[in-house]
Amino acid sequence: MEKTGVSAEQIERVSQMEAALVRLNDAIATVEDALDTYEQMWDDYRALDSYYSGKAWWEDLDADNQGLLPEDLPRGVLSEDAAYDALGNAEALRERLKETAQSAQ
Repeated sequence: MEKTGVSAEQIERVSQMEAALVRLNDAIATVEDALDTYEQMWDDYRALDSYYSGKAWWEDLDADNQGLLPEDLPRGVLSEDAAYDALGNAEALRERLKETAQSAQ
């Protein structure tokens, strides 16, 4: 049975809004997953910040400079730039999230 009284414009509108609903729900799920990761990230941030700003980092750097650490030990954390940049990037991300939340209101 053919339905009457519905315009092509209405059908197109419903189709567009259905697509918008699907995209919105997908985006929400993606952002929620990312926020879960972001929240967990701060434990690593605090640990790295404490390590990098404390005595242990200097002791480990000195041991590396003396060749005392195993050659196959990954040691990117002993690069001043790597730790500094990661901590700075985390802070920049925090600021971006604040700005994004404020602009969404």
